[in-house]
Amino acid sequence: MSTWQEIRDGFEQAAEWFLRVVPEGRGRWDETGLGEWSIRDLVGHTSRAFLTIESYLDKPATEAAVESAVEYFSLVFASSGDPAAVAQRGRDAGAALGDDPPRTVEAIAHRVLDRVRLAHEDALLATPVGGMRLIDYLPTRTFELTVHTCDLAVVLDQSLEVPKLAAMQSLAVVDGLAVEAGLAGPMLLSATGRQRLPEGFSVL
Repeated sequence: MSTWQEIRDGFEQAAEWFLRVVPEGRGRWDETGLGEWSIRDLVGHTSRAFLTIESYLDKPATEAAVESAVEYFSLVFASSGDPAAVAQRGRDAGAALGDDPPRTVEAIAHRVLDRVRLAHEDALLATPVGGMRLIDYLPTRTFELTVHTCDLAVVLDQSLEVPKLAAMQSLAVVDGLAVEAGLAGPMLLSATGRQRLPEGFSVL
């Protein structure tokens, strides 16, 4: 079980890595980023990992109905909306970054990081799938930042040296989702070099 300090440090590591990689996109914002997203869209979508914290803290819940990052993602996937709407939100977020995406992202990140540092771990947030404590919700943002910074690093030919705490917390989410989906066996066999994962394998 991670402490609040460790969870917060993991989030900060993921944020700092994202902020280091984003400037490498200068001059390439319209190139392909992920799926139908451009690099600008991918950066915009990833920046929403900060903005949702801010938005949900502004609408506090009355109780914690969702108790972990794994439960949160399971509920999100079960009630996922129109993929086209998700894609459009990414494009809208990218457009909102303006003429200088790195500068805009940095301002957003620092604003939210400061707010997280001042918040209590038990602060209640109203997420779309139910109320959560900040200490339980924050790992979902670390996961989003870490995975999408990996996406960004690949397309920008940057190193995939994921910061330690961000990596550990993100992998814990993946592990939990694999267990919930009955996919622990294939993951364990693949991770220990016994067999390859089937094509298209995903815990999401």
